[in-house]
Amino acid sequence: MTEGLIHPGLVLILGALLLPFLRGALRSAAIVALPLLVLALVWQVPDGPAWQLRFLDYTLAPLQGDKLSRLFATIFSLMAAGGGLFAMTQKSRVEVPAAFVYAGSAIGVALAGDLVTVFVFWELMAVGSTLVLWSQGTDASYRAAKRYLMIHLMGGVVLFAGVTGHIVATGDVSFGRMVLDSPANWLILIGFLVNAGAPPLSAWLADAYPEASWSGTVFLSAFTTKTAVYVLIRGFPGTEFLIWVGLFMVFYGIIYALLENDLRRILAYSIINQVGFMIAGIGIGTEMALNGAAAHAFAHIIYKALLLMSAGSVVLMTGKRKCSELGGLFHTMPLTAACGTIGALAISAFPLTSGFISKSMVSQAALDGHFLWVWLLLTAASAGVFLHAGIKFPWFVFFQKDSGLRPAEPPASMQWAMVAFSFLCIALGIWPEPLYALLPYTVNFVPYTGAHVVSQLQLLLFSGLAFFVLLPYLKRTLTITLDTDWIWRTLLPALLRNVGMPLAKAWNMLLHAAYVLIMESMSLVLYQHRQDGRFARTWSTRSMALWVLVLLLGFLVLYYL
Repeated sequence: MTEGLIHPGLVLILGALLLPFLRGALRSAAIVALPLLVLALVWQVPDGPAWQLRFLDYTLAPLQGDKLSRLFATIFSLMAAGGGLFAMTQKSRVEVPAAFVYAGSAIGVALAGDLVTVFVFWELMAVGSTLVLWSQGTDASYRAAKRYLMIHLMGGVVLFAGVTGHIVATGDVSFGRMVLDSPANWLILIGFLVNAGAPPLSAWLADAYPEASWSGTVFLSAFTTKTAVYVLIRGFPGTEFLIWVGLFMVFYGIIYALLENDLRRILAYSIINQVGFMIAGIGIGTEMALNGAAAHAFAHIIYKALLLMSAGSVVLMTGKRKCSELGGLFHTMPLTAACGTIGALAISAFPLTSGFISKSMVSQAALDGHFLWVWLLLTAASAGVFLHAGIKFPWFVFFQKDSGLRPAEPPASMQWAMVAFSFLCIALGIWPEPLYALLPYTVNFVPYTGAHVVSQLQLLLFSGLAFFVLLPYLKRTLTITLDTDWIWRTLLPALLRNVGMPLAKAWNMLLHAAYVLIMESMSLVLYQHRQDGRFARTWSTRSMALWVLVLLLGFLVLYYL
């Protein structure tokens, strides 16, 4: 163990437990200063195991650093600071501490060198994120939190089974590259994909995240899915199965986001879409693709948080969350509209934004690896992203036909958080070298070539044209979008009520009838054994001999048949 080295994730978790006891300016300062302190500690972690301990004859490495873990721990720390600044006026005394436990656990996963530590922090993430969702305090958030927790506890059980099987089979607890050559490794992969929002359980994300508070959704968007991206990069790079999982997520997210009316559900489905890009890159598995997946995760946390900050500001100041109820808000919320537009351009990979210098690495890796169909599908998906997040979100919320609403800008701390993240989106787009220097492999990629810029602008411009041509068909109404969560929210309870309960009632009646029959039979037997009963009488030797003869004849008949 490196002398004097403190675990950054534990510092954030322990600091979160102290936040409820702070008040006023001290609490506000701690909310921003604590994650920045953690960020400084992240950069003190050296390459290789920094902590080691013995557990059940295994050597664990709860704290271990390298370029990949440091990249994710860095962005998780920055996100905790930015999210804390945005949530500084949040009235709930539970949300920010829970969010910091959540963020600290994500940092713990990123800095874990063994599967046992990964699992422990993985489950602690589920607890922290559930508390963030539950702290909204509404009936809808409470029910969503229960469904969310059930899905993630199930994923945790699958992961635990996989980790246990892997350790028993190999005797190795270290967390590194794994091959899908055993049921245990498949279970580990499935456990990771549950948190990534992969099908068929991906609906948990769009079900839960929009029910959090205006600030809670910002925290939720950053850690669970991106931690899953990290462990997939670490554990399953080059697994071709992930290419197809990622492509399914890409188009699934686009289709549902185009259909959706709730502005935060649009952005929730957009998370699935963007994580699909990252998982496809992990499946390609080349150094370029893995760099692209890592860089895109870093950039995505920033611009997705910015989009959800602008959406949260709208929800807070208007009390409305449906696109069909909004419009024209740029009149009185110009800063929020500008920041939301910057986030929309970044997610669309517009040149001079962070999305442009990260997402293009994945597409280039597909082209370099001769995955032509993958490249074509990712290119088509990029146009779809511009449709649902790049144009639809800001257009319907801020610029469409005036709704008559005239809300003011949100509190100053929320505005500062949006401005800071807008600056990062543009700064990384203009000057990507600092981000490229953090990536796990040496970067041999130049984003700003004439061909790349022109082709991307053409793609975005024609996507924009298609949006306005099809605008009459894209206008949202007060409808509900059905997703796979309908199975466990509606179908299974209905089956339980209409099929399960009648079957259970019939089974109970059958058991009762059997019980009555057995008890009556026992009463009859006992009755015949009473003092004057048939079985208590004295039987003659002749009768007994006759019965023995009958039994022997019956046995002979059965034997020869």
